[in-house]
Amino acid sequence: MSTRWRLAGAVAMISIVAAACGGSSATNAPTTAPTTAASTAASEAPAGSGSEAPSQAGGGAPVTVDWWHITTADPGKSDFQAIADAYTAAHPNVKINITVLENEAFKTKLATSIQAGDVPDLFQSWGGGAMAAQADAGALKDITSDISSWASTINPGALSIYQYNGKQYGVPWDMGMIGFWYNKDAFSKAGISAPPTTWADFLSDVSKLKASGIAPLAIAGQDKWPSMHLWTYLLLRIGGGDNLSQMIQSKNWNTDACTKAGDQVLALNKLDPYQPGYKSAVYNDEAAAVGNGKAAMELMGQWAPSVQMDQSADKKGLGDKLGWFPFPSVEGGAGAPTDGVGGGNGIAVGKDAPPEALDFLKFFNSVDNGNKLNTDNVGLSTTVGTESSVKDPNLQAVLAGRGAAKFMQLYLDQATSPAMGQAINDATVALFLGASDPAKACQAITDAAATQ
Repeated sequence: MSTRWRLAGAVAMISIVAAACGGSSATNAPTTAPTTAASTAASEAPAGSGSEAPSQAGGGAPVTVDWWHITTADPGKSDFQAIADAYTAAHPNVKINITVLENEAFKTKLATSIQAGDVPDLFQSWGGGAMAAQADAGALKDITSDISSWASTINPGALSIYQYNGKQYGVPWDMGMIGFWYNKDAFSKAGISAPPTTWADFLSDVSKLKASGIAPLAIAGQDKWPSMHLWTYLLLRIGGGDNLSQMIQSKNWNTDACTKAGDQVLALNKLDPYQPGYKSAVYNDEAAAVGNGKAAMELMGQWAPSVQMDQSADKKGLGDKLGWFPFPSVEGGAGAPTDGVGGGNGIAVGKDAPPEALDFLKFFNSVDNGNKLNTDNVGLSTTVGTESSVKDPNLQAVLAGRGAAKFMQLYLDQATSPAMGQAINDATVALFLGASDPAKACQAITDAAATQ
């Protein structure tokens, strides 16, 4: 469920800059000619600037770069083609063969190709568990040294999602961050002057919202993954990024941080904060509760506004009444209050990729190209210096949160295997439904990890 909905959410974001699922992907499609931004980048960008053009190469032996992506709709598909055309125009010896596939077809074809040892040079990636498995299978190239001269031009939290065992195997081009989307009018009516910055304040505000007559928080109990993100954030705030990474790698979730995160879920449950029918609700219901003003908040990714609009009765959602704030800090926790949970899209590098593939990857992530992807609502560029091309105030807030994060945890149902992700979703949603306790949840996840 999480894979399908985050994917749908990312598609929605492409449509309106306010819009991942187990894997968010910009799957929209194009047919137009190369865009001005990408085509002019090759000839007009000042040398050495952050928006550098592809370096001019006179000749050299012919080289073919195979690139598979899942951006099937305009304007993204055309933008990607334009970027490739701009690069090959400056490098006449390089040919970029682009294969565009729908999400599920891509996954199937890639798995078959990897098994056959025929890995594309560049291909769609979400990082995390799937990428780690590809690296373990010997399908990926360690590009740590290849990108060392320009790695600092990429948001560090986003870049870390494409690292495994200390090695870099890919580069993100799109990254969002989960946070609380809230109804400003509902907060004002409840006497809340500013979003909470601590968990204690958050719980206090939940009580104020409840007393004002609105459901404080919408969740989708049936779909499981939305509430899993809230538990993940508590775990991150309480234990810290290194601790969470260690739990994933060691497969031992019987930790103090895991138990305490569950304790805080139970503390939230005691306030009866959720919308009516939350136990059987799917994500559409959660989004509708916020979009129709029936619930004051939801914890969700950057695609939330568009889904709220689509699921609201008037198809308008909350409009300018909608705001965003990052997940609060937890008093006494070891985690930095700026660390985030998020995901997006990137490009992994195949084991036999030629140097030209890495040079193209650098050009793809230039400032000019990142700005174009932002303004066309294809994604939220991870290239430092592109933030100002995002105009929506709430998405600017998301970017500010992402920019402040020194550690970014990929959605746990993407960071782990599909089976492990399901086990995490099952164990954590049981806490929110009152069907488990913290110790049982941590043990269930540990038991599932032992089978991986």
